[in-house]
Amino acid sequence: MLDTTTQAPDAVPETVMELRGLEREFARKPVLAERLMKLVGKAPDTPSLKAVRSVDFAIREGEVLGLVGESGCGKSTLGRMITGIIPPTGGAVTYQGADISAMKGQALKDFTLGVQMIFQDPYASLNPRQRVGEILAEPLRVHGLATDKADIRRRVDAALTEVGLDTSYRDRYPHQFSGGQRQRIGIARALIVEPSFLVCDEPIAALDVSIQAQVINLFLALRAKRNLTYLFISHDLSVVRHIADRVAIMYLGKIVEMAPAQEIFANPAHPYTRTLLEQIPSVKNRKRHFEAVKGEIPSPHKPPSGCAFHPRCPMATARCRAEAPVTREIAPGRTVSCHLHDAN
Repeated sequence: MLDTTTQAPDAVPETVMELRGLEREFARKPVLAERLMKLVGKAPDTPSLKAVRSVDFAIREGEVLGLVGESGCGKSTLGRMITGIIPPTGGAVTYQGADISAMKGQALKDFTLGVQMIFQDPYASLNPRQRVGEILAEPLRVHGLATDKADIRRRVDAALTEVGLDTSYRDRYPHQFSGGQRQRIGIARALIVEPSFLVCDEPIAALDVSIQAQVINLFLALRAKRNLTYLFISHDLSVVRHIADRVAIMYLGKIVEMAPAQEIFANPAHPYTRTLLEQIPSVKNRKRHFEAVKGEIPSPHKPPSGCAFHPRCPMATARCRAEAPVTREIAPGRTVSCHLHDAN
């Protein structure tokens, strides 16, 4: 007998996190210079640093968004604003449709537990004076998720097992583990409060290459098991290629290109993205001499006029030096900020 029931089309995943005009500016306070200026009776010159500049994007439930850029471009600052560690100085972050800066009571607790961060340095993020079992149990006690000792121990053991560690490790200190094991402990600490969204800030950058693949595979397995949503921050496109559904390229605090991962790697639209991709080692070009991106990232204190990338761009024109490009949609779900793609 044939099944004549019809299935509804796949629903579009809901937006979990949305950034609207997000900005972060840091006031520079050189103490010594300020004192010297006061001695001579002059007001100190304290220029501010704009680490994140008008960022707009949304992250859908269950997807992995890779955020890529060189060191100092503002990736980590952006991740910390998403988790609420650092407040924005402009724009807004919404979680499940609500502005996180206005959250109170249960809504704030749901956000705090639902959005967790995994840091780059697994040793610095773990308390060296606490045993692993105490590190994992602390968030359960602080947030009132468990009070019974037997229940806490059961949940700690389950978290260790889930990330591939032996339950006996609960009685050891962080310095007794390798870098890869410490990062697994950091992941277990984030997972123990049952989050739905993880901000992964260069989580494998401090690990040996042989261990990086294991940790990436762990992230993929956890995503499939828990239906997790990731913002995966990295400076390495070759890593993001294996885990991300979409990729956002960041340069000097701004998103210069965003597209599905396959499109980014097949046909990069921004010259900066193209330059980053050219630096990925491949068996096809193993005889090639690889070089870093030419030039240095301009100072955020004094960003270049026009397009911020123009001092390093091989395709820069006079317009690039004078006029900042507008972010445009060049294809469904694909945006780029570059004069090369202007309609005129």
